[in-house]
Amino acid sequence: MNAAVIVAAGRGTRMGMACNKVLCPLCGEPVIVHTVRAFSRTGLFDGGIVVVAGEPEVEEMRAMLLRAGLRAHVVPGGEDRQQSVYNGIQACDPRADRIAIHDGARPLVTRDVIERTLESARQYGSGVAAVTLKDTVKQVNAAGVVTGTPRREALRAVQTPQTFDAGLIRRAHECGREGERATDDAALVERLGHAVHLTEGDVENIKLTTPEDMLLARQVILKRKEQEENEEPTGMRIGHGYDVHRLAEGRKLILCGVEVPYAQGLLGHSDADVALHALMDALLGAAALGDIGMHFPDTDPAYQGADSGKLLDHVVRLLEEKGYAVNNVDLTIICQRPKLRDYIERMRRNVAGHLHLDAGCVNVKATTTEKLGFEGEGLGISCHAVALVKSRRP
Repeated sequence: MNAAVIVAAGRGTRMGMACNKVLCPLCGEPVIVHTVRAFSRTGLFDGGIVVVAGEPEVEEMRAMLLRAGLRAHVVPGGEDRQQSVYNGIQACDPRADRIAIHDGARPLVTRDVIERTLESARQYGSGVAAVTLKDTVKQVNAAGVVTGTPRREALRAVQTPQTFDAGLIRRAHECGREGERATDDAALVERLGHAVHLTEGDVENIKLTTPEDMLLARQVILKRKEQEENEEPTGMRIGHGYDVHRLAEGRKLILCGVEVPYAQGLLGHSDADVALHALMDALLGAAALGDIGMHFPDTDPAYQGADSGKLLDHVVRLLEEKGYAVNNVDLTIICQRPKLRDYIERMRRNVAGHLHLDAGCVNVKATTTEKLGFEGEGLGISCHAVALVKSRRP
């Protein structure tokens, strides 16, 4: 499970602004919205996103993100960046295996950069984005006289995200609470004696510090937007899926990959996740790729008790291979009981992760049949799914 901490409790002093620079508009949206969206749209942070804001700005930032359709837990920061990061880490889901820490004023971070730091942290316990230096660096004394010229090939400019094993970064920041101070999180980890691994960053992943940085960021966003427009889908396709499973004793009730506590579960060859089965049929239907019975026949022992989430991942890969990307999906689960209201948000986040979408592109709803039909009698559960996919030019 991955969690992210986005640090946005700074001020706009060097920017020459009276307010926090992450609240300033950039191409029509606040900087912080661009930054949070960059993480949210990856679908990689099933442990949630924590935004650390200045205490007077918590409610404003929370409302700002909500208006943009972004889900994040906003918490107040501390007296300095290190304290703010500590507050953010404390607010992360305790079950998180890895925590990515990122500057709120770096809105141009890409999915590739984020993924590289996560993979490095998974393998080595740390993954810190960094880029090679273009300029020669000089060491100087107090009088401004050069005292040395370090080898440029041995130097790196460090960026964020800085991603770490959750236990490791928690220990590092606990040491920071005992007096250790550092300008970045990697330095705290270094002082524990743990090797810090660097990953490839991006020269466009700049931190907005001066007014000139804002102008450069605007140009990067406009350039990316133009590239996306040149790759706009040549067609949108809609698919519909429907599935039904009988309720039975001795089975877990799994819906959208979420286990729902109930006396009965759905009967089927796999885990019988009726919602994900309907969704897979909708996706396959939109791309004219058949149905789940064709791809995952219930006569094949390989799919006995299969995790439907893994089957959905395979369906998404099939769509990608054929040149399709999922745009948005809508699922309607039909059952008289149990009540699903408390599980809907987890279902949305789980589905979004499999589809590589922001949760705002996934809708899950539940309804009853007023005790009519097999659903109303509590004999089974059904689900309808609608999916919109987009095809791209070759």
